[in-house]
Amino acid sequence: MCTLEKQGSIFVLTLKGNDEHRLNPTLIDTIKAAIDRVRSESSTSAAALVTTAEGKFFSNGYDLAWAKTGGPAAGTNDRLVLMSSKLRSLTVDLLSLPMPTIAAVTGHASAAGLILALCHDYVLMRKDRGFLYMSELDIGFRLPSWFAAVIRSKIGSPIARRDVLLRAEKLTAKAAAERGIIESAHDSAEKTVEAAVKLGEEMVGRRWNGHVYAQIRRSMFGDVMDAIGYDETVEDASLVNKALSRL
Repeated sequence: MCTLEKQGSIFVLTLKGNDEHRLNPTLIDTIKAAIDRVRSESSTSAAALVTTAEGKFFSNGYDLAWAKTGGPAAGTNDRLVLMSSKLRSLTVDLLSLPMPTIAAVTGHASAAGLILALCHDYVLMRKDRGFLYMSELDIGFRLPSWFAAVIRSKIGSPIARRDVLLRAEKLTAKAAAERGIIESAHDSAEKTVEAAVKLGEEMVGRRWNGHVYAQIRRSMFGDVMDAIGYDETVEDASLVNKALSRL
């Protein structure tokens, strides 16, 4: 599901395989375990985390097909609640990690997959493939308040936020860079990861105190931390299943 490699002071977490890297409990738990290992192995020295993925997708969001296998409405909703809870826990892990975090987006990042990318301190993206896309409007899913808090915290321009959420635009790396959503755009997957590792090395070179770094990050994203304890969109099973029926 994912691997963790250490390159000097840089941890590179890679979602493996050529699938869509849908965020189901198994994948989220695997990522969380890797981040726990990063936290443990970096406790005595400066480090940075780079998260990337193989294949066409960085992540295509929640695994709705897995949720639908829950059977009747109650089973489907239970699975959506579980995915939401686990992604929110993973987000807290990322926001509290005592080091800089960088998402090297080498394919499509959609819905919850885009939220996962934005929960890193920096987002780099390849030019030749992939887009950033919040699909909720197109598929008829309500937007969780905590997703909105992440978007507000990470996308500074009101016009850019409108285009992402109220026009459901599919943003290329060029468009995302122009709107200030990503740090930089690169010519290939390999060059995107290389640039992310280089940026991580620059951050490590500053020799910041990781716990101070994490405390400042949590303070910056207080609205996200306040909102993340609850996801109102998985409370109403009838609306959830109405949306799922359109897929």
